[in-house]
Amino acid sequence: MEYSIGIDLGGTKILIGLVDKKTGEVIHYVKKKTKKDKGPKNIVKKMLDGIDELLKECKIPVKEISSIGIGAAGQVDRENGIIIAAVNLECYDLNIREKINERYDIPVYLGNDVEIAAMGELKYGAAKGYDDVVCIFVGTGVGSAIIKDGKIIKGATGTAGEIGHMIVDLNGRPCACGAHGCLEAYASRSAIEKRIEGALKKGRYSVILDTMDKSITSHIIQDAIEKNDELVTQCVDEAAEYLSGGIASIINFINPKLIVLGGGLIEAVDYFYQKVTKKAKAKSLPVPTTKIEFKKAALGDFSGVVGAAFLEGE
Repeated sequence: MEYSIGIDLGGTKILIGLVDKKTGEVIHYVKKKTKKDKGPKNIVKKMLDGIDELLKECKIPVKEISSIGIGAAGQVDRENGIIIAAVNLECYDLNIREKINERYDIPVYLGNDVEIAAMGELKYGAAKGYDDVVCIFVGTGVGSAIIKDGKIIKGATGTAGEIGHMIVDLNGRPCACGAHGCLEAYASRSAIEKRIEGALKKGRYSVILDTMDKSITSHIIQDAIEKNDELVTQCVDEAAEYLSGGIASIINFINPKLIVLGGGLIEAVDYFYQKVTKKAKAKSLPVPTTKIEFKKAALGDFSGVVGAAFLEGE
């Protein structure tokens, strides 16, 4: 067998998996909380600890690992292995390849997290067999990747696919990137969480009050919707309106055959997925809508891990 380690470095969690490169199977994985508030050094430490833990539990020596692939949320310099700017990780100019290489003498590759998730779905998931695809993942933020003729479009600076920073309101809400009115500030799980918390502070009732000692996760949002919670449903409906508008723009502009939707919010809250896909079709131009298909990411949490395992040098 040929093994690779795939790492999905997200705003709330770090998922590290051992992948069989012949089959795409995730043999074993380790999950860590990102805890970005403790700084980039802590994130690097968690990654290294997670790799050590994975190797120990699988009883596989480092020499049997062909590569380590990392997908990071944000803008990356693939050639030099540097996270340039990742607002949801609070990391800037972090040479992640250098940090990993200091411990392991094997090739380390870096890509954008949604890019590598799209690669995973293209190879073994919902996008297998398709040539023209847009993958959109909704979680802490909103990210996307564009697949044309079976290949990821990276753009002139390698930052193509930043749908989360599409401007949907010129004078809108502040975004973590420093701009105002970005789609991410309206349609991400974080955006929904902020809207709910803001309403609760103003005295609105929600069943979520019973779980306020915890962060408002996608599963908590789903539970509230199942209980017909008015506030949470309103906030999710608003996010669905914005995301469907963004997707309609993508359908009209890029004219893909398939849109794959994934990420924690999509996986946990089917109500949101159904609302978004229905409204996106309704808002799109008639002709591109006749060919568009929607699918949920098939690899779930492991889209990024599998895709990262197949990263290669520029």
